Amino acid sequence: MARAKKLFTIGYEQTPQKAVLDELQGAGVKLLVDVRAVTSSRRPGFSKNQLAAALDERGIAYVHLKALGTPKEGRQAARSGDYPALEKIYAAHLKKPEARQEMDELATLVMKAGPVCLLCYERDHRHCHRRMIAEIIQQRDGAKTENLAPRQV
Repeated sequence: MARAKKLFTIGYEQTPQKAVLDELQGAGVKLLVDVRAVTSSRRPGFSKNQLAAALDERGIAYVHLKALGTPKEGRQAARSGDYPALEKIYAAHLKKPEARQEMDELATLVMKAGPVCLLCYERDHRHCHRRMIAEIIQQRDGAKTENLAPRQV
């Protein structure tokens, strides 16, 4: 019987880039999947091109699955602490064809690419859409999920 694939998640809120990279490397992550709708960031080192370059230096591949990002109204709900609204908005978003297609792409990556990690901003996975993504992959494909928590500043 094949071993279940591992799917990590990580948020970079209040965390320096080096701490995130160290955590990913320590966990043996081979591919970081960015599930942010918007890949620019006010946090140094977390905009798409900077992050991809830093990951490459560590031997970690980078993929952005934009359609798995949270729509604007979902991000607003999360910022205001309305997590039930976030879940409702995001669940509706996942029914869109482009989101379903990228969920299938993610499932393939998890099964074939070696340890994969989902990245988003929120530190607490319980208040982030990446938890919903990980739960779907876990239920659908049997992946084992682990939430990483890098050192905060």
